[in-house]
Amino acid sequence: MTMDSDPLAHLRQQIDALDSELVALLGKRLAVTKQVGEIKSRVGLPIYVPAREAQLLQKRRAEADALGLSPDLIEDLLRRIMRESYQTQHVRYQCTKPDLGKVVVIGGHGALGSVFLEMFERSGYQAEALEKDDWDRSAEIFCDAGLVLVSVPMKLTEQVIQRLSDLPSDCLLADITSTKAAPLNAMLEVHSGPVLGLHPMFGPDVSSLVKQVVVVCHGRYPERYQWLLEQMQSWGAILNESTAKEHDDAMSFIQVMRHFCSFVYGAHLAGENPPLEQLIQFSSPIYRLELAMVGRLFAQSPDLYADIIFNNKDSVELLKRFQHRFNAALEVLEAGDKGTFIKEFFHIGQWFGDFAKKSLVESKKLLLKADDDRS
Repeated sequence: MTMDSDPLAHLRQQIDALDSELVALLGKRLAVTKQVGEIKSRVGLPIYVPAREAQLLQKRRAEADALGLSPDLIEDLLRRIMRESYQTQHVRYQCTKPDLGKVVVIGGHGALGSVFLEMFERSGYQAEALEKDDWDRSAEIFCDAGLVLVSVPMKLTEQVIQRLSDLPSDCLLADITSTKAAPLNAMLEVHSGPVLGLHPMFGPDVSSLVKQVVVVCHGRYPERYQWLLEQMQSWGAILNESTAKEHDDAMSFIQVMRHFCSFVYGAHLAGENPPLEQLIQFSSPIYRLELAMVGRLFAQSPDLYADIIFNNKDSVELLKRFQHRFNAALEVLEAGDKGTFIKEFFHIGQWFGDFAKKSLVESKKLLLKADDDRS
């Protein structure tokens, strides 16, 4: 078909030209945001400023509305562009405590430990990893340490902490373990200096710490580790404070219960052995996302998830209560009692409250993205 006989050819040429202009504009924008990152690093500004991002989105939404464009479309585009721009700024960060001395990450060559080791190096600290073969020279490594960060498998955390009784008195001892009460108590017993418990709520596959949540459980002398909290905020992390018990109780629901249920669902699929490719092909975006979350679990370390699930003995009773509710719901189904099901459905919806409506809106955005990615 020639251009003369194709009624869309001219319009498609215009679209191609406009798309090229968009690409060029994005290149210019990213170049500017890279300069922004360099200045932020020099003057000590955090990479992520929530108020600035919200203000920018609000203005662009208003401009879109005035032009007859969808504000949601513009916000979606800008959020994706800003996420990429944060990566261009993820180069160097200001050091919030230049006189700290050495940062030692025990397990710094591991998955999550290497993330923190890199972040400290990007911030200008002298950072060093200590692995299991380095303990014979640990006294030498620890002698001038200002921070020792424990990043080892959960089952080894307390055992490693017990070996840290000879740290410098002013050294900060911290950990990044998924449980907090036992490691925090162990650190307080073995070290007389500042102590801090951290739980990064992300995995080692993050591209940066922008908008990543870190739970903070205070230990001893918080004024002497305020610099570390400020350092993590400069990386873009969102800090949420908690007691160790509150944290561990919440993790029973957030981690243990979800991972265990995903494990059982995966085990049931494997046992029933349906054609997986057919399930994927027949699934709408919401079901593909749910299936992907289960599949994601089994692409990762079984040791890690075994430690998370087995470490908290209180979770067994929680999961037994879940089993009881599952069985009760199954009895309602077997009895054909739709009325009871609907009544319980409304009751649960009231418990979720406004979060249910927010979840509906937010999930629609995720589903649109999932649908866009399907080829």
